[in-house]
Amino acid sequence: MSKARSRGSRRPAPAHSSVTASAGSRSPAEFRHNGRVLSLQTRPAPLTIGPFALRSPVVLAPMAGVTNIAFRTLCREVERERTGGAAGLYVCEMVTARALVERHPVTMHMTAFGPDESPRSLQLYTVDPDTTYDAAKMIVDEDLADHIDMNFGCPVPKVTRRGGGSALPYKRALFRRIVAAAVRATEGSGVPVTVKFRVGIDDDHHTHLDAGRIAADEGAVALALHARTAEQRYSGQADWSQIARLKEHVPQIPVLGNGDIFTAQDAARMMAETGCDGVVIGRGCLGRPWLFAELDAHLGGREIPAAPNLGEVARIMRRHLELLIAHHGELKGCREIRKHIAWYMHGFPAGSELRVALARVTSMAEFEDRLGRLDPDVPFPAEGYQPRGRQGSPGKVVLPEGWLDDPDDLTVPFGADVMNSGG
Repeated sequence: MSKARSRGSRRPAPAHSSVTASAGSRSPAEFRHNGRVLSLQTRPAPLTIGPFALRSPVVLAPMAGVTNIAFRTLCREVERERTGGAAGLYVCEMVTARALVERHPVTMHMTAFGPDESPRSLQLYTVDPDTTYDAAKMIVDEDLADHIDMNFGCPVPKVTRRGGGSALPYKRALFRRIVAAAVRATEGSGVPVTVKFRVGIDDDHHTHLDAGRIAADEGAVALALHARTAEQRYSGQADWSQIARLKEHVPQIPVLGNGDIFTAQDAARMMAETGCDGVVIGRGCLGRPWLFAELDAHLGGREIPAAPNLGEVARIMRRHLELLIAHHGELKGCREIRKHIAWYMHGFPAGSELRVALARVTSMAEFEDRLGRLDPDVPFPAEGYQPRGRQGSPGKVVLPEGWLDDPDDLTVPFGADVMNSGG
């Protein structure tokens, strides 16, 4: 089991640091970071996930309650408006394999895709090889998705204390059987399997190198690494050097990096520093669905579209609610938009009274009325590029009793396949 402890590598700067495109440069292949020029030797190649070649090496990370059909549709629409096409991979919010097999109504509703989504990407949370096989076979047989991603990155205590999420890759033999089961179930179907995980449980128990090698050996076509341990949760900074280590350790398939990408320049810098084949975007797109257009343009050597003013943000917010209502109905759609309001309005000079009013709407008519009170000419604020969403603080990882005793134990953890989210 790999237990690398090195934390001394140069860490990624936050989004508001001195990361700028080189003067006169027309390509993201060269940019400055802390006074030093870093370079992608060539523009990133299209990202290949099994049979799918994506023009942009950018993947939307599954986020519970966020990356539903409404948000994915919105991101794709905004990218088309700003760059002429939807170029990356937009992944459905994570579903539990057992709930899918049992056809839980909420889970089945979560697996909805738009008519123009291609490839349709679905992420599974699972702990049991048999359930994994059944879920993957169901996805293939019923044509529920074109791509399966498997999540082993959730650091939430209620998940790890039962052996799920980011605790599971420590059980390398069980992890191998789970990945093998998904690949076996999709064999010959053209539905590729990819795997996402974290660096490990904590700094004494790194698992990403073993997990990457095992997943590749069992037929996974790509890997994604959130460059934090479960102990870090979403706090501090991601250790991008671990992405580089994984890429060196598993060079035969694409490796995607995840963690602390809040601007297009962050993505280019991650790829330059680590050699990874693509990036996975989570918190950086909260309240900024236009980030994917910026990433596509910058990584493709084109000028980044101008940031939206408040009037354009209001238009996007309205469209977001419209899509949520189409998926959930008006009352639930209005409840779902509430968490997005603070993200959209981050840094804009709108009073607390109006922000609260926007978050309390119960109809589209109310929402439109309150959006009309915003000053449409306010430019996008510098603070809008700062991190948003979950951050918190690190915390000791709670594990089942004796979990660390035998990494080759094949016992399926009891009660760990409940509806959970994260990564």
